[in-house]
Amino acid sequence: MKKRGQLALGLILILLGVWFIAQQQIPALRSWLALSLQWPLNIVAIGGLLLLIGLLVGAPGMAIPAAIVAGIGGILYYQQRFEDYQSWSYMWTLILGFIGAGQVLAALLGDGRNKFGAGLNLMAISAVLFVVFAAFFGKLTLLGSFGPAVLLILLGVWVVARGLWRGRKAD
Repeated sequence: MKKRGQLALGLILILLGVWFIAQQQIPALRSWLALSLQWPLNIVAIGGLLLLIGLLVGAPGMAIPAAIVAGIGGILYYQQRFEDYQSWSYMWTLILGFIGAGQVLAALLGDGRNKFGAGLNLMAISAVLFVVFAAFFGKLTLLGSFGPAVLLILLGVWVVARGLWRGRKAD
């Protein structure tokens, strides 16, 4: 497994080097990229490249860093597109969801380390935290002024119920 990771890193470095040389030597490529890929979308593309390299070298676990990089690129694109840079006060909670999405994708691609359930849990926790923080910082008024408190209570009930259910299954 260590050899696959080293192979993936080597391929990433080679492809990035070729990419930078191509941008310097081919003016048409540089102008096309300036029009079609804004800088946050470059980060999303790098996440896609990480996933592709992981698939090529047979390392489905690369889906996790690929999802994180692509997700952060998506957040940055949103912030730039809508000029909503203050949204970082609650957008950071989505990073847990990106990790979970990467785990789910890795499990679907054949990484048999039971990452599917853990990934779904992280995505659920991330979604709840996102809603709580967005409500707290005033961007989400779904439940009114009590929204963050209600969501925290619901999250706590879910965590307690889940712990009791797992304890019951173990007996």
